[in-house]
Amino acid sequence: MRRGHSPIDSGEFLFEGKPVAFHSPRDASALGIEIVYQDLALCDNLDVVQNMFLGRERKRGIILDEASMERDASKTLASLSVRTLKSVRQLVASLSGGQRQTVAIAKAVLWNSKVVILDEPTAALGVAQTRQVLDLVRRLADQGLGVVLISHNLNDVFEVADRIAALYLGQLAAEVKTADVNNSQVVELITAGRTKGVRSSVDEGASA
Repeated sequence: MRRGHSPIDSGEFLFEGKPVAFHSPRDASALGIEIVYQDLALCDNLDVVQNMFLGRERKRGIILDEASMERDASKTLASLSVRTLKSVRQLVASLSGGQRQTVAIAKAVLWNSKVVILDEPTAALGVAQTRQVLDLVRRLADQGLGVVLISHNLNDVFEVADRIAALYLGQLAAEVKTADVNNSQVVELITAGRTKGVRSSVDEGASA
């Protein structure tokens, strides 16, 4: 099955208060929802600009509008305060793990996104590279984007998340404010599906 093409079994999706249906990743993109997958989905043989516009290339007549794409790629990276790239014409194969993650995130926000979903963005990164990515995630949120961070690294989650949704056996165990819980309580929610002293929005909805 194609990535992004898994139908829901039950329930519905609400986006900006309205029911929506997704039949392909393009449907999500059209609404302003972008995903950065754990494998990043970047092409090593292409440069930064080519990756950021991959599948959405701009043309001037029958040729690619390289100048426009390079300008907007550079503008997007600058808006995110990304200063670790020597050139937007570097091949992605030459970039570090943190730089590659940065390019993937910049690619997602290039299209005036409203929500960005990040799947394990710090997996396999070193300390310095993780710091770079977490700072970028926080900047995205500060700019008003909705950021959904999927991670098993609770230190990263507690550092950048405003709210935490804990899953147990594929079901939502609790959704809580980060400030209201600690690391041990979240671990218990993930491993046991419950914990004492934690009241989530799930409980509040059930009792309403």
